[in-house]
Amino acid sequence: MGGRRTKDDDEVIGAPGTELLADADRADAWFLVVEGTPQSHVDLADPTHLDFSYVRRMAHAADLVAPEGEPIDVLHLGAGALTLARYVAHTRPGSRQRAVDVDAPLVELVRRRLPWDRRAQLRVGIGDAREWIAARHDASADLIVSDVFAGARTPARLTSVEFYAEAARVLRPGGLLVVNVGDGGALTHTRGQVATVREVLPHVVLSAAPGVLRGRRFGNLVLTAAPGPLPVDGLSRRAHRDPEMARLLADEELDRFVSGRAPVRDTDAVDSPAPPDDLF
Repeated sequence: MGGRRTKDDDEVIGAPGTELLADADRADAWFLVVEGTPQSHVDLADPTHLDFSYVRRMAHAADLVAPEGEPIDVLHLGAGALTLARYVAHTRPGSRQRAVDVDAPLVELVRRRLPWDRRAQLRVGIGDAREWIAARHDASADLIVSDVFAGARTPARLTSVEFYAEAARVLRPGGLLVVNVGDGGALTHTRGQVATVREVLPHVVLSAAPGVLRGRRFGNLVLTAAPGPLPVDGLSRRAHRDPEMARLLADEELDRFVSGRAPVRDTDAVDSPAPPDDLF
């Protein structure tokens, strides 16, 4: 992650297992850290500033899901500090967004200390992400963002065919599902996730930093999926031009990446792998 964090007494605000740390490099920006894991970065003065490279890659999908500036309907599984929701509200005024998080104290901390623009049509609820998405109407979302971590791991029940089938049901025909995947080494978990999502959404691409794709370090991979053709060229160009250049796997290259992997179902799903102890 970018930026230098400070821990002066007047810059650290705690909730159970949670801290907000001031970004010393930006006047009105904060890092949200949960159980020692950096979860979000928010610049209250400039919601288009996205400090984490994987968040920028998720934002690429938000940029391309509809014509520039057009309002969209977005569902966020995992609220964090609402970085991407703030970005969408700024770049696509009038968008209707709903977010859910199981951590009520975290949501209250963000609501109190990192307030978002009240003109934004953004509602944040407390609940289990899988139960919450199952209660949404068919074909009601243009974009679904799945960025759920318990500490530094995605719970198993949010990695299965059954879970992704619910997300696919809620997507509109031209919609996109974006998933943040934490993995490293042989990327066994990620390969399984690609195979799993493909069971219900046939069009999939994967983006990550070259070092992560080569197994040299643990990091965030962004999986983008859709019921119809994806804007592969646009996603690829944006990934390549990013300040922290990323690679995008699609088509035959992604076929080779996932070769031989079986989809994950509820009966055999496991949490995503834990990052190395010294990563953060």
